[in-house]
Amino acid sequence: MFTFKGKVVWVTGSVTGIGKEIAMEFAKYGADVVVHNYDNREKAEKIVTELKEQGTNALLVEGNVTNKQDVETIVEQIKEHYGRLDILINNVGGSPFKFSFEDLEEENWDAMINLNLKSTYFVTRAALDLIKEQKGTIINTCSAVVRSGGIIGGSAYTTAKGGVEALTRALAKELASSDIRVNGVSPGLVDTPFHAVNVGEKYPQLIDQIPLKRVGTPKDLVGAFLFLASDYANYITGEIIEVSGGAKLSSN
Repeated sequence: MFTFKGKVVWVTGSVTGIGKEIAMEFAKYGADVVVHNYDNREKAEKIVTELKEQGTNALLVEGNVTNKQDVETIVEQIKEHYGRLDILINNVGGSPFKFSFEDLEEENWDAMINLNLKSTYFVTRAALDLIKEQKGTIINTCSAVVRSGGIIGGSAYTTAKGGVEALTRALAKELASSDIRVNGVSPGLVDTPFHAVNVGEKYPQLIDQIPLKRVGTPKDLVGAFLFLASDYANYITGEIIEVSGGAKLSSN
C-alpha cells in the first residue's frame, strides 16, 4: 500500500506516544528513521536497537527542540549520516500545566508557545534546505482543541496549537513553489503519556461527546501521517486532517 523505501523521515518527539508509533510504522514501510529524544535516552536506545534489528537504517538524535543550537546540531547529524531528509514530522508538543487565563503568567505562556509553536519554527527552518533538495514533505501535529477551544485552563496550549495550524497553511502556500507539501494531522482525545492518567477516567464527559464512544490510540493516528507523506497525497497541501472519532460532529 505505502512505500517509503530510500526515504528519510525525522519524527520529533519519537520516543513515546504518537511519535513512537509514527516512527515504527514508517520503518515498517521501508523508511530510514531519525529517532529524536530529549529526556529518555534508555527508551530511545531501545527503539533504535529494535529498528536496526528489523533492518532499518535508524539514527538517534538528541536535543531540546526549543533550543536553536540543539536543533541545528541535529540537522547537521542528519545531513552527515544520510545526506538527505525527505519527510519532516513536527510532533513535539504538550500541555504540561493548566492555568485559568487570569492566573496565567508570562513565563508559563512563553513556555507553552516555545514547546508547541517555536519548536516547530526552529525545526522546520533548520531542516528546510535539506527538504528542498528532495522536494519533500512536512507534516505538523496539530490539535482538535483549536476547533473546539480546548478545556478550561488550556488557553495557552490551544493558542500555541492554533499557531501551528496557521503556520502549516502559511508554509503550504509559501513552499508550494519549491514542490514541498505541508499538511497537518489534528488528534482529538488520544490515550498517550501526554495525559499521564487514564483519560477515560479523567475526561468521561468528553468521551460521551465522541460518536465512536472511545478514546483514540496512537495507532489510530498513524494512517493519516502515512497517507499525507505518501504519493497518494501528491496533490494535497495546506490541509489539516482531524482524527478524533468524529468529535467535531458533536460540536455546536
